Amino acid sequence: MQKLTVSELAKLYGYSRQAIYAHINKGNLSKGSDGLIDFSEAIRVFGEPKGKSVDDKQSKSINSQDLTQVDLLKSQVDLLEKQLNQALLRENQSIEREVFYQEQIEAMQRLLEAPKPHMTTFTDQELVQPNMAKTAPEQDKAEAKHEGLTTPEQTENKRILVPEQVEPEQPKRGFLSRFFLPNG
Repeated sequence: MQKLTVSELAKLYGYSRQAIYAHINKGNLSKGSDGLIDFSEAIRVFGEPKGKSVDDKQSKSINSQDLTQVDLLKSQVDLLEKQLNQALLRENQSIEREVFYQEQIEAMQRLLEAPKPHMTTFTDQELVQPNMAKTAPEQDKAEAKHEGLTTPEQTENKRILVPEQVEPEQPKRGFLSRFFLPNG
């Protein structure tokens, strides 16, 4: 069969060289190792060449421009589809990551809420002076009732708070002093 160059093929069909190269790059049209295009391959892609009139050449160049624009738009659509798929994939990954982190937070909160058997909490410990804490509000109430002049009898009836006796802690002793010093 006959082999044609890109320029000859463009003249024969009335396309621009850019349109022919666009078909080659897209894979619709194949070029041989010698750089020439088989005529049968051109017929397969573009069909039979028509008679050459001035109107045909103008319409073919317009069609080739439209073809290159269509090819350009198709490639842009493909690029946008790829970008959209990548964005959706990243969004799914971030949602999965967020769910994972939320589960981790909930697990940590459950661990914080669970009481440990060997640990004591602040609410389990008793106050050092429970009597003072209980009687202070009662004393404030009694003073609030007797505002103004007081008689000696009333002052004698007031309660005097006495702190509960707490024995001081003995100083800690070292290992050897436990054996050699008398008990204190």
